[in-house]
Amino acid sequence: MKPTNLVGRFDLDLVLRDASLDPHNRATRRMLAAAAIGTEVNDGYYAAVELREAVQWVHEGEPGAKLKLSMILGNRCDDYQRCLYFILAGRGIVQMLDDLMWLEELLEARGRVAGKLFKRRLPVMPQVRPYVASEPDGPLVAVARDFAQGPSWYLDPELTD
Repeated sequence: MKPTNLVGRFDLDLVLRDASLDPHNRATRRMLAAAAIGTEVNDGYYAAVELREAVQWVHEGEPGAKLKLSMILGNRCDDYQRCLYFILAGRGIVQMLDDLMWLEELLEARGRVAGKLFKRRLPVMPQVRPYVASEPDGPLVAVARDFAQGPSWYLDPELTD
C-alpha cells in the first residue's frame, strides 16, 4: 500500500498541539508549544534556537550577548521570539534554558518529519499563520549593549555552586 493511502494530509503541528494540552507538561512548556503552532517549520525552529543561544550566552557572560538578546527582542519582525521570551521571563535561567531546549527538540523533530514528507511529495495540512502581520504589534524592547540582569538570572534555586 502506498504511504499516501495511510498518511493523507499530515498535520505538522500535531505534536505541538498535543504538547500544549498535555497536563504532564509544566505550564510554560504548554504555552511555548501553543505559541509555536502554525509557525513556518524552519522559521519556528531557527527562531527558537537563536533565542535560546542568546539567552544562554547572556547567562554565560559572553561578550555581545546582551546586545544580541536585546536585538532579538527589539527587531521589527513578527512577535514570535518576543512571545517565547516573555512566556519564560522571570522564571529562572535554568527553567528558561531547559524549556527552550525542550521546544527546540520538538521543533527539530517537526522539521525532520516535514523534510521527509516534502522529499516524498506527500501532502501536509495547510498551516494557519499565527500572526496577523509580519511586523511587531505593539512596543518593542529597546536595543542596548548592556542591561541589568534581574534575580532570575543569578538567584535561580536550580543553580548550584
